Amino acid sequence: SWPQVGAGAAEDPAELDNTLVIEAGAAGERSVHGVTSSFGATAAMEVTPIEEWLEIELGGTALLAAGHTELSSDLVFKKPFRLSPASEFMIGLGPTLGRTLNGRDRGTAHGIEVVLDFMFWHSQHSGWYIEPSWSKNAGSDERYIGLNGGLLFGWH
Repeated sequence: SWPQVGAGAAEDPAELDNTLVIEAGAAGERSVHGVTSSFGATAAMEVTPIEEWLEIELGGTALLAAGHTELSSDLVFKKPFRLSPASEFMIGLGPTLGRTLNGRDRGTAHGIEVVLDFMFWHSQHSGWYIEPSWSKNAGSDERYIGLNGGLLFGWH
């Protein structure tokens, strides 16, 4: 059985890790200069090619703001750290690609993103997460802070 938060660790946490995790939730982003804020939905798939060393997340986000709609994707390489049998923390870095569909900033942009990912598992196959981020657009040099959060679903 999967240890609950606050329960003693009866099993090796590495044996309980999921090899595939699906994340689904809400997303928000704000320009560091306070010019724009966007809100929307996000979904991602995360795999673990090297246990306890590397997790790779491929995600997509749809953000809406006054005057524009943006679709973006990212590929983040994360280093996991187990905080307890039912929680983990990851720090990650990777490229982003975004497309603004309408408005004055219409077009495609790319950049880099840094994420802090906190996962809390209620059971072996479900839980929730919160993921603050910082990103920089390579073309306009604009910087953003973001916050994603939602549900986790895991499989071995």
